[in-house]
Amino acid sequence: MSEELTIMSDRELNEIRLRCDATTNGPWVSYVEGRDHTSGSNFIMTGEGDKRGEDIELTGATIADQDFIAQARQDVPKLLDEIRRLKGLLLKN
Repeated sequence: MSEELTIMSDRELNEIRLRCDATTNGPWVSYVEGRDHTSGSNFIMTGEGDKRGEDIELTGATIADQDFIAQARQDVPKLLDEIRRLKGLLLKN
């Protein structure tokens, strides 16, 4: 079965950017007890320095889920920038 290729519109990209920008300041860092620290629970630390936000604690998430969610806060803006760059190159041709 072949999947139909769909191209994301600028509107869709803008909506994703708005959702990302509306989240708590980054970076988000996943902390897992026994891997990254020795006491307390697993959590996602948000922001840093004077822009430090509340920790995010997840229920029912695997460690891989938590790591993915935390890293997505940094990955999504990078991916959006790369999509914009590539779309710009395509429009030049």
